[in-house]
Amino acid sequence: MIREARAGDWPAIWPIIHDVVTEQRTFPYDPAMTERDARQMWLRDPPARVVVALDGDRVTGTANMYANRPGPGSHVASGSLMVAEEARGAGVGRALTTDLIGWARRSGFAAIQFNAVVEVNTAAIGLYESLGFVTLGTAPGAFRHPDAGDVGLRIMWLDLR
Repeated sequence: MIREARAGDWPAIWPIIHDVVTEQRTFPYDPAMTERDARQMWLRDPPARVVVALDGDRVTGTANMYANRPGPGSHVASGSLMVAEEARGAGVGRALTTDLIGWARRSGFAAIQFNAVVEVNTAAIGLYESLGFVTLGTAPGAFRHPDAGDVGLRIMWLDLR
């Protein structure tokens, strides 16, 4: 189940963000990010949206979604999705992505752009492609992966028109 995040969800969201960021495998965020900085970055104000994925009462993932850029770029949505390690491979990422797509359509966005998908994150790329996203380009060597070394960051796009 996906629902809007509530103020009381932060204690369950933070460990997911912390784990994903400190793994340094899928997000180009500073692994030394503090909880305060993470909260400020993740919990965006409306009209942006923040959701959680639930398995019973347990938060298994989270996503935020927003206009990719202000002004002339505000017709394109973006977002970030993170799944708890123990829930990966169970459909949580698909549920969060599908929810983000639905939100973007309902909100009148023309497209969704993911700005930095790590090219060795084959699970995410496969998921996004299965939902219609295409890769517009790759910034070679733009991400320092702990095992694969310098790898590319893809810009992925879903046209909603």
